[in-house]
Amino acid sequence: MEYAKLGNSGITVSKMAVGCMSFGEPGSMHDWTLAYSETKRTVSHALDLGINFFDTANGYSKGTSEEYIGRAFKELGVPREKVVIASKVYFNPGRLSSQAIHREIEGTLKRLGTDYLDLYIIHRFDYDHPIEETMEALNDLVKQGKVRALGASAMYGYQFQDMQQVAKDNGWARFEAMENHYNLLYREDERELIPICKEQNVALMPYSSLAGGHLSHLGWRTNTLRSETDRVLKGKYDKMEEYDLRIVERVNDVAQAHGVSMTEVALAWQWAKGVTAPIIGATKASHFDSAAAAKDLTLTPEDIDLLEECYVPHEIVGALDHNPPEGTILVDEKK
Repeated sequence: MEYAKLGNSGITVSKMAVGCMSFGEPGSMHDWTLAYSETKRTVSHALDLGINFFDTANGYSKGTSEEYIGRAFKELGVPREKVVIASKVYFNPGRLSSQAIHREIEGTLKRLGTDYLDLYIIHRFDYDHPIEETMEALNDLVKQGKVRALGASAMYGYQFQDMQQVAKDNGWARFEAMENHYNLLYREDERELIPICKEQNVALMPYSSLAGGHLSHLGWRTNTLRSETDRVLKGKYDKMEEYDLRIVERVNDVAQAHGVSMTEVALAWQWAKGVTAPIIGATKASHFDSAAAAKDLTLTPEDIDLLEECYVPHEIVGALDHNPPEGTILVDEKK
């Protein structure tokens, strides 16, 4: 496994992260999430491969994702300093108000069984509360030692820039990581958000790095439980199936030329584009093997051109135009 610094934070992370939306009580949010015994097995396998970066959220499977991760680390005897734990806040009462942020961090830490988070990510932009209120509350957590570094997730480029500027103007902690929607089938953030992040040395840790599995196999649908039941996945990608299948076929062509899996090609493209740690959502421990193997693949400029030339503009999927009603779950992240 290879490692890199997370933005300007000094935190060292593996160059891929475990997407923990796959873990949690089945049926509490998704039918396809892993029960505890399988979660522990999957976490153990990721650790054996040298992956030290785990990304969860307070809303994943009604908090049981955080509970399962914390329990697995404890039962596996993993020293706290050997893992980098990220969690998120927003899909909760009060969104990103100061009161909500201070309340939700306590629940997250308790469920994870830790005194601090390495990375605390705002799950979306909050239209209801002033940026100053949110950034000051997040800075409070850093000063209190409950959070080592801050991150943001899917939003518009101007929103991210505005939040960074408010933090800078007030001498508060700024975001060191961006967890946005980015893969070969969805590249809209290349227009504004990603260039802003690169200019500020903000680490990129995209979710849906394999487009919900579409980039890991030929065709569009499989007979998996997730493919059959994940309505969020269908909403994200099915509208552009006709166009995106061309890209899927190109991924297969490049994979065949290199004698590797399609997963390896899709992830190698991410690193070629300057991504620090793509998030891998796995429902089987073996899914991490091909992901880890991708670090040995270097794509040529010709490969990258072939993979990218079929892309057409997509509707925005990830950034929100307004706050959804409280209680709405839009956690659509991994794999």
